[in-house]
Amino acid sequence: MKRESGFTLLEIIVVLAIGAVILAVVLSGPLLGKASAADLKAAARTLASGLRQAQTTAMATRRDAVLTLDVETREFVTTLDPRPRKLPGNFELKLYTAQSEVTSEKRGAIRFYPDGSSTGGRITVASGERKYLVDVDWLTGRVAITD
Repeated sequence: MKRESGFTLLEIIVVLAIGAVILAVVLSGPLLGKASAADLKAAARTLASGLRQAQTTAMATRRDAVLTLDVETREFVTTLDPRPRKLPGNFELKLYTAQSEVTSEKRGAIRFYPDGSSTGGRITVASGERKYLVDVDWLTGRVAITD
């Protein structure tokens, strides 16, 4: 008896099931605590925008302006807008700033002065191996995002 070449229905179903499992695992990555690259970039840009707003406020009002960040809740406030702004996505934040601006283990600030300078600092937005650094130069107050 001669058997024809090809795949059986059972073999095709097994291959489709394996493909579905792999697809489900790949697509559930962001749901398992990993932020997408777009979420990380959006959070870094939102922070940079808030920092630039604080610098502009300090220079325009001729008074110190502050961006205060809560790394646990992923929220920040500025002197001009005291309503908390929530950062999008699920990722880890780290804040490096002047000791005088640290209010608790999970909260700290970056201060801008009327001449545009600042206390300086860095906010790291990370998820797994991916990360963005939002740097504030202490001398010029310049805000830059690097990856």
